[in-house]
Amino acid sequence: MAPQTMRQWTVEGKDGFDSLKLNEKAKVPELGDKDVLVKMHFASLNYRDLIIPKGKYPFPEKPGVVPGSDGAGTVEAVGSRVTRFKPGDKVVTLFNQGHLAGSLDGASLQTGLGGAMDGTLREYAAFDEQGLVSAPKNLNLAEASTLSCAALTAWNALYGLESRALKPGDTVLTQGTGGVSIFALQFAKAAGATVISTTSSAEKAKTLKKLGADHVINYKENPNWGEEAKKLTPGGIGVGHIVEVGGPTTMAQSLKAVKIDGVISIIGFLGGMSKDQPTFLECLNNICTVRGALVGSRLQFEDMNAAIEANDIHPVVDEKQFDLSQLKEAYQYQWDQKHFGKLTVKIA
Repeated sequence: MAPQTMRQWTVEGKDGFDSLKLNEKAKVPELGDKDVLVKMHFASLNYRDLIIPKGKYPFPEKPGVVPGSDGAGTVEAVGSRVTRFKPGDKVVTLFNQGHLAGSLDGASLQTGLGGAMDGTLREYAAFDEQGLVSAPKNLNLAEASTLSCAALTAWNALYGLESRALKPGDTVLTQGTGGVSIFALQFAKAAGATVISTTSSAEKAKTLKKLGADHVINYKENPNWGEEAKKLTPGGIGVGHIVEVGGPTTMAQSLKAVKIDGVISIIGFLGGMSKDQPTFLECLNNICTVRGALVGSRLQFEDMNAAIEANDIHPVVDEKQFDLSQLKEAYQYQWDQKHFGKLTVKIA
């Protein structure tokens, strides 16, 4: 039996990480007929989690929300009409709880954990059974907790446009060493693609090579890395899939790298916003598709987990791990970009 009270964090304001408040005696959620009570074991952090208490998140959020986009745990109890899970099952949260299949719509956009709906940084959480997936059997719960946003976003970037889905022999460009970029590298190599990665240091370049990157470009040494990436493709035709995490500040280089009819999936804006950026005409000049990708659906999540099991893919998890009580320190550690791969918070 779950206890009646638990520890949980909430976001109270937009004053930075001091807006994070810990409640030691929050009430454990009650279950509806179709709800699943999950004992949370781990959560992992994303850039969006960090900017919500800073007031910089451009999507829906509610006052006093429980933060946390990603999480994994064990099923503690189920409602009377639940059919998908039973107590003891290991599960992972779906980020947009209402995005089950197909394209994201306005209604499912309002169901993001840690923003529009209470998230994972608490000891117990109740979710509709449709908002959970089974954890991959080859992963522990710390690893599984990293999948909800970063992994599924990478999967959507590579496979979300079915007519342009990644194929063996394609070339993929990833930027940096954040969670999405590393997952994209791992998924692309498992699919038989060639991967070109960018990074800012020789040390990170070595790690990217170990993870399977075929080519690594230091963007600090070569600010015109887009043209360099294009030269590295067979016949210099350009890159088929670009996972664009920098946003406006790196888009110009991505457009130089992309091949005719290639796809650039914009999944973030780590480089900040800038008025000095390409126009829509650049998409025409390069005859490419530029799309925004906001995580993915439960159906995509289940397809991704099947690939993770089949290829025994393990997420890259930072060696530093924080406890739930150290959440502010964890946020600051990731904000200072001291992490490599995904940063986890141990809850149970």
